[in-house]
Amino acid sequence: MSLLGGIRPPIAVLSVLLLSLAGITALTLGKPDNALVPKAVLTSQQYVAEDGAIALRASLDESVTDLTGTATLFNEGRPVAADTVLDKVGQVYQKWRGTAVIEIKSGKMLAARGENVPLTAIELAKLSRDDGLAPRMVRLENGQTRLIILALLSWKGQPQQLLVASSTLSFPGVDLGPGRAIGVVDSTGRLLSSHGALDSEEAKKQLAAFAKTAARKGRQHPIKAKEPGAGGYTGVSGHLTGGAAKDVRTVGGYATLTPPRPGEATTASSLGLTVVTEVGVTAKVSQITRPAFGLAAAGALLLIGALAVLVLLGTVQRPLIRLFLESRRLTRGDLARPVSVPRAGEAARVGAALERLRRQFQGEPADVEGPAVRKGLGARALVAVCAVLLLVWSVPLMLVLNRADSSVKVPAQFVHDQKSRTVTLSDRVRRALNEGHADLSAVAALIGDRTTPEDMEKVLERTMQEHDRYESVYVLGADGEILARAGDSPHHKDGEAPSKQAIEVTGEGGKKPVVTATAGAPGRGGAAVVGEFRIEFVNALLGRQGMGEVRVVDAKGRVIGGDSGYLAFEKAPSYLTSMLAAKQPQATVQRGGTVRVAAVAPFSGGGAAKSLEWSLASWQPASALAIPEYSLQNRTVLAGLLGLTAAAACLGWLHIVVVRPLRALAGQAEALAAGDRKTVLFPRHHDEVGAVVRSLELIRQQLQEQPRKRDGGSRTPAGVGRN
Repeated sequence: MSLLGGIRPPIAVLSVLLLSLAGITALTLGKPDNALVPKAVLTSQQYVAEDGAIALRASLDESVTDLTGTATLFNEGRPVAADTVLDKVGQVYQKWRGTAVIEIKSGKMLAARGENVPLTAIELAKLSRDDGLAPRMVRLENGQTRLIILALLSWKGQPQQLLVASSTLSFPGVDLGPGRAIGVVDSTGRLLSSHGALDSEEAKKQLAAFAKTAARKGRQHPIKAKEPGAGGYTGVSGHLTGGAAKDVRTVGGYATLTPPRPGEATTASSLGLTVVTEVGVTAKVSQITRPAFGLAAAGALLLIGALAVLVLLGTVQRPLIRLFLESRRLTRGDLARPVSVPRAGEAARVGAALERLRRQFQGEPADVEGPAVRKGLGARALVAVCAVLLLVWSVPLMLVLNRADSSVKVPAQFVHDQKSRTVTLSDRVRRALNEGHADLSAVAALIGDRTTPEDMEKVLERTMQEHDRYESVYVLGADGEILARAGDSPHHKDGEAPSKQAIEVTGEGGKKPVVTATAGAPGRGGAAVVGEFRIEFVNALLGRQGMGEVRVVDAKGRVIGGDSGYLAFEKAPSYLTSMLAAKQPQATVQRGGTVRVAAVAPFSGGGAAKSLEWSLASWQPASALAIPEYSLQNRTVLAGLLGLTAAAACLGWLHIVVVRPLRALAGQAEALAAGDRKTVLFPRHHDEVGAVVRSLELIRQQLQEQPRKRDGGSRTPAGVGRN
């Protein structure tokens, strides 16, 4: 017999699978959920830490790029005084705690702004080394940490100067929400800075403990720190669980600073920093799981499965094996006993045909009718009955039982986190647009009436290379003429003067919005530097794990950008209308046909992007969250799917290798019994059905070899002597 063929393997495998599934069902559907904090809340803390890490990395890298880019622009122009350099730097960018200009050769301080820059951390004699101008972290006497950024100011015939800026390890625009603390940790586990709810000594100790754990976990390789095939954040991240007081447990998250794209290296990501968070959440044991349900479902499966297996054994397997034995008996010449004919179905048809063939061996004519075959269910119908039995168990689990309704409880902490993350992302988009406008302002400040179009193009090309946020950058004259440009063709209309709006959106009716920033050039009599943002740049900022769908919406409720498929300028979903009209950050659980968590955060804060009056909206169905009600529903559906899969696989296997060949065998046996001696019978499989076919072929050959009677009637049976 074939290893995978025959009647026994499918039924045996079905029995094993159903028995295993019954055990799995009893354990998974009846096991109490002892998690004090839902997994959705724990995962949310990881996402909050990732948001903080992204914001900090972007802020530090942007600070380095802005300072070095500004120094390059100054170097390409005429020499200016150190005070002028710092004044223009402070006018365009308001991000550094302190700035200074030092003459490298003498070490003399030429100018300074803001807080005192820790110049003792700078060794002027080593600036010529490969890493001499690399940013560095310095710990001040008060325990705070500063990132020191260096850039050269070099003009022909002038002593070289060093432009120095100090930046804090803060989280620009990160909304912590109620009761959350956040900190920056170095590779040794030392807290470099911390913010948020740290009013008690317990909170400070817990954050310090989280910091050491986060630093240790952060030293893992990002690939090894994740489950195989897991995507998402490119760095190392996770969630942490701390101590509990009464019914409140401290949880947190951590995330290392990582480049925006794998394989790249940025200044911030090379500092070995990790972001860690902590927050207190209510810890309660879920009471939704009923152990009796799992036992009842497993018991029902055992009963139904046993009934299905008995049906297959009694009505398919045993009759087929009996036919196999009877056919072998006939081929050996044992014709004394009548053939035992099964009760109904294809097996009964084959048995009746074998009985006719036995009688033909004994001299009965082929046209004599054999024993009557009872009408009944065939093998295909019996397999269908077994499938229906298993569906009776599987379908209710998939579609009816343990369904979470509209009253499902969404953890309050997750709703707070959805709001906080939406506010953080809203501020991230606003700051990115402001940074883009500030870059254009820095370029515009250095364009005077003597700057040639060739020099303008060089500056614009460098701006395009340093920042991937622009689709095109150009200098627009007061009369609307483009004086110089870099990048793609502008969307500007010929003859149209520079816009008075710092940032505006056009392109309605087209395939994508055109977001344009305009910065006036003081030295060109009404000219301006204009940059058109890539909408893909804005959309890339919106990609965050665990936030669902994210959209940028304008003041008219139209979609400008999104993290997934959308139509430009389409109306935002109707269930966001009231939230958008409120013009303030909020998050709600919307119930009805679909339970979803939705949050809205309008642009807040200053800068050029404030005039856009954009809002950020995010929403996701509660069914996507790892909360107890939906976890139980998912496990129940999975059990039903496993039952359906086991039935489809085993019964389908049985139908292919047994039922279909058996139906064909019934027709071949009846044709042979009716006198067809010319059709050669070939077995399809080396199993019980194939063995019966081989026996029929031997019987056909034996019947052909019998000598004919003189009157041309029936043949004499093989081995029977003549009178």
